[in-house]
Amino acid sequence: MQQPTSRRRRIRRTAAIGTVTALSVAALATASSTQGPVPATAGPSAAEPASDALTPRSSGTADLAACRIGPAPDVQMSEGVPTPAGYARSTGVVRALNLMIDFPDAVGDGPAMRRFAEFFPQTSDWFRTSSYGRLRYVPYAPLTGWLRMPLPFEAYGIDRGAPYEPGYRKLVEDIVEAADERVDFSAYDLVNVLVTPNAGPSALDTVLSVTFSGNTEAPRADGVALSNTSFVYSRQDDGSGSFEETGFRVLPHENGHVFGLPDLYTPEGGAAVGHWDIMSEDWGANNDLLGWHKWKLGWLDAGQVRCVEARGTHEFALTPLARSGRGAKLLVVPTGRRSGYAVEVRVREGNDEAVCEPGVLVYRVRTDVDTGQGPVTVADSEGGSGGCTRRPNVHAELSDAPYGPGETFQDRTGRIAVTVVAKERDGSYRVRVTRR
Repeated sequence: MQQPTSRRRRIRRTAAIGTVTALSVAALATASSTQGPVPATAGPSAAEPASDALTPRSSGTADLAACRIGPAPDVQMSEGVPTPAGYARSTGVVRALNLMIDFPDAVGDGPAMRRFAEFFPQTSDWFRTSSYGRLRYVPYAPLTGWLRMPLPFEAYGIDRGAPYEPGYRKLVEDIVEAADERVDFSAYDLVNVLVTPNAGPSALDTVLSVTFSGNTEAPRADGVALSNTSFVYSRQDDGSGSFEETGFRVLPHENGHVFGLPDLYTPEGGAAVGHWDIMSEDWGANNDLLGWHKWKLGWLDAGQVRCVEARGTHEFALTPLARSGRGAKLLVVPTGRRSGYAVEVRVREGNDEAVCEPGVLVYRVRTDVDTGQGPVTVADSEGGSGGCTRRPNVHAELSDAPYGPGETFQDRTGRIAVTVVAKERDGSYRVRVTRR
């Protein structure tokens, strides 16, 4: 959800559920909303123009420019490609500062580094797998104990949907004052504030975790604004009462906002995208990002994307999104300046270990729809089936959404059809796109 501030400019704000010495831990290799000023470009590869050598027109693909559906100017956090400036970079080495904080009325729940260990190295591993190694997420914990805030937790007015002003601004100011003599904030690309889990309600009762991204008006320290900061509260479990295996996933979700990704759930929940992207569901079983997001972040290059702008029939071989290496992984069918369809293959590999129905996923992307309002809609090949998964905290209806051989998705109004021709022995799928 999004909450405007009283200022004319808005802070991108996103909320979600929820040894090491003073040296860095570099060896350790969601519900959301946004508010604020537009802020270094995320996904640099996604913004590069395609070369004809990588996307030959003779293969039925057009230049990728037509498929770089741009962001709408009045949308706080858009699905548009490329991502606007101001977010943390999403390729190369990203240095994440982690500060574990507690309060006079909520003293740290166990050792602070135990809180850190809830998220690392799992978060770094998740990003490495999802990005095919293009993002090296390096976590640092220069302070290994709890950083005590001067005020009780409730004095900061933190609640679900709380705006940046005044509570979070005061909290960030107090964090800076408490840590500045021991931490060089300018050495990091983003900040994770890992709050002691006994501060505030359980994540099972109220979602508090939140990200403020692109906030150039945030307090400054060591010459930089703390403009991309995620706050994580409580603990997130997998539905069985355990958070050890999957509870870390709230942090990749929140950091997704730091990299410029919007929330894909809607006010009604995860019914638009289901478990096909961690920006939709990060509670429970593991899952990956959509191919569109991987392109937006710069994890897919021009040679792995096919653009179908021209009329006629075009056939492609798509390799599974979870597999690294060359080969086409994403088809984009533009339907206007602010919308298009995306097509990809999802299988039970990598971060998609919970997939119960492998196949060809088709979804619509709209760059003029804001975060938390449904900018992406997955087409369900088995509408009304109830789905195929029995995993906790997974939107079941869309779990069998992918199309299989012989099945066709049709947009009769747009006169577009996507047919799955066959599944090959190597796991790739032959897909035919028809535009009339």
